[in-house]
Amino acid sequence: MARRVSFSLMVGAALAALLSGAIPARADETCMSPYMPKITGQEDYVYVWTLGIEGVGDGSDKVVTIGANPADPARYGKVISSVSVGGRHEAHHAGFGDDRRHLWAGGLDDSKIWVFDVAPDPARPKLVRTVDSFVKDSDGVVGPHTFFALPGRMLITGLSNAKDHGGKTALVEYNNDGRFIQTLWLPEQAAYGYDARVQPRLNRMLTSSFTGWNNYMTDLRKVIADAEAMKHFGNTVVVWDFHARKAIQTLEVPGAPLEILKSKIWLIEQQDDGTFKASDVADIANPMDVPLPVDISLSADDRFLFVDTFMDGTCRVYDVSDPHQPKLVHTEKIGSQVNMVSETWDGKRVYFTSSLLANWDKTGKDNEQFLKAYGWDGKQLTPLFAVDFLKEKLGRPHIMHFGQERFYKNQIYAGEAGPLAAAR
Repeated sequence: MARRVSFSLMVGAALAALLSGAIPARADETCMSPYMPKITGQEDYVYVWTLGIEGVGDGSDKVVTIGANPADPARYGKVISSVSVGGRHEAHHAGFGDDRRHLWAGGLDDSKIWVFDVAPDPARPKLVRTVDSFVKDSDGVVGPHTFFALPGRMLITGLSNAKDHGGKTALVEYNNDGRFIQTLWLPEQAAYGYDARVQPRLNRMLTSSFTGWNNYMTDLRKVIADAEAMKHFGNTVVVWDFHARKAIQTLEVPGAPLEILKSKIWLIEQQDDGTFKASDVADIANPMDVPLPVDISLSADDRFLFVDTFMDGTCRVYDVSDPHQPKLVHTEKIGSQVNMVSETWDGKRVYFTSSLLANWDKTGKDNEQFLKAYGWDGKQLTPLFAVDFLKEKLGRPHIMHFGQERFYKNQIYAGEAGPLAAAR
């Protein structure tokens, strides 16, 4: 019998060209790096890495902190702080380091990286480091996407390269002080990159594929209308020997080419002989409507899979107790568009944001930009609060992470002075 692994449930999409990917944009709390401490219980803050919009507020990319604890009604569902980085860089993904003190955030356009310290004052993250040498350090990798914590290191997936801005790319590693360690180019037969997840127990890493700078920085309508552009999307998942950092298997996961109108849940599982197998196990909505799956969140107990579809702004919840036969149990309209989704570790709340990419978001009245919080009782989603990022003059909210006062008060970080540690 095949063995199920923690990253076995994956979403594949056609129009998204694997934006939902064989391993979609898994940035939710329950799918964080196993090398990083988790936040249990009630979160106090949601940190939102946000794309700037010209003419909206300061127009810059920024980290926005939202109050999330109903026990603090003065700040619940409200903007507490924001830290701008100056300019628009196509803010996209971010991730904590292995001690959960520093939040690394990247720009897909010019490949800059910013590091924020959240420990001293979790309600007000502070920008402490800027890495503007990513392309040079990595020998030409462009588009830092996923930030995945390793012991003492940060693993960063690229989306593109400086030579032709196509999809050939690599994995890049830095130490926690921001010093470059190594670049690992993806194999020629599966050169596109996107996301990465590691299962230490199996000594395996999976990486998925998307597209290069030329496509993700172009208006989606133009990409779809360009037959040549449509050829430049990946449709593979690479299995790695994690410790050796060596690619050992490539899986074909159809769904990337936009002409293949598929919208499916994919199951990737390890076989008895140690190899991996990819199987589509369920349709997501009507594939012919091209709902465009973009993100998933697997509940902490592995029972429910929350699947966001961008085009119809809907979250579909599947019971995946039997991973080979997902069952749709709930459907909730979140907005005119929806992108990221993250459930909390206690399984009681689910958060959503709206923005996909600056040039791929909807326009006009459908260009809603929000963070929305919902309660989840195992049967249905119930609205808790919403923050309108356009009304607040913030921008386009993308990825989100959680913060908690109690967690940081319980930590003593290397290099802290006695009085500071004692004050915690």
